[in-house]
Amino acid sequence: MELRQGSERVIAKGGTDALDGAVRWAPAKSLWFLSMLLSAAVAGPLLVSWSAVTLFLVSSAITLCFGHSVGMHRRLIHSSFQCPRWLEHLCVYLGTLVGMAGPIGITAAHDFRDWAQRQSACHDYFCHRRSFWQDAWWQLNCELVLRHPPDFRLEPRLANDRFYAFVERTWMAQQLPWALIFFALGGWSWLVWGISVRVAVCVTGHWLVGHFAHREGGQTWVVEGAAAQGYDIRIAGFISMGESWHNNHHAFPGSAKLGLLPGQVDPGWWLIRIFEALGLATDIKTPTDLPPRPELRRVTG
Repeated sequence: MELRQGSERVIAKGGTDALDGAVRWAPAKSLWFLSMLLSAAVAGPLLVSWSAVTLFLVSSAITLCFGHSVGMHRRLIHSSFQCPRWLEHLCVYLGTLVGMAGPIGITAAHDFRDWAQRQSACHDYFCHRRSFWQDAWWQLNCELVLRHPPDFRLEPRLANDRFYAFVERTWMAQQLPWALIFFALGGWSWLVWGISVRVAVCVTGHWLVGHFAHREGGQTWVVEGAAAQGYDIRIAGFISMGESWHNNHHAFPGSAKLGLLPGQVDPGWWLIRIFEALGLATDIKTPTDLPPRPELRRVTG
């Protein structure tokens, strides 16, 4: 199988294979998600209030936009813009609060998936090819163990960052201070909606975008020879903070701007432009700043 480099952190070696592997239950990941989902489903309807729902919406928007989309994805993983270290740390911390993983875990999972999808063939787990419910179980409760995986090597800037190392070790526990604050301010209603409902909805929503964005939707670009293609999911553009413009992202992974065509709303890009206006973001990359990709073909006008 032909090997293509998907990430500078993923180092392919002789015998590396993105197809040969087994999906196994990941107890910590699964129990974490299911506990949040169960408490949200059971206690959420019993403790609903306007203030709690408002807290859920505001905290979800902040952690998804500042945290996951801009901090984790566009800055930490792809370095699509530069910013002060304190701002990067703040945004990545907020991304950790989404409840999927710590900064190193998110980076590794993303880069392995990105590398695998650029091969000529890869496991169904990486491409979301299985049925809706099987993919949900796999992605939210399991992990893929490749028999011959590539190496993963963090660059020194991240590997030697003590803040990231601490947050990585304690990413689940990072919800506790906020749980105490929410409980003190709004009681059980705020705690359930500010923690359990938010984490359950955001983690599920992240999977849903990934599931559909690798199956069907708008397509402007094709990456020739890649095992997986990305698709744009228009209906989720705003609530995903721009992350659902996934066809654009597959075409230009290093771009800080994901909504590239007219009408493609991209709140994450708006936030980066605000950072730029405040003098906090520089070297912002868009498709015109990236090297050409011979394997990239435009399929629509």
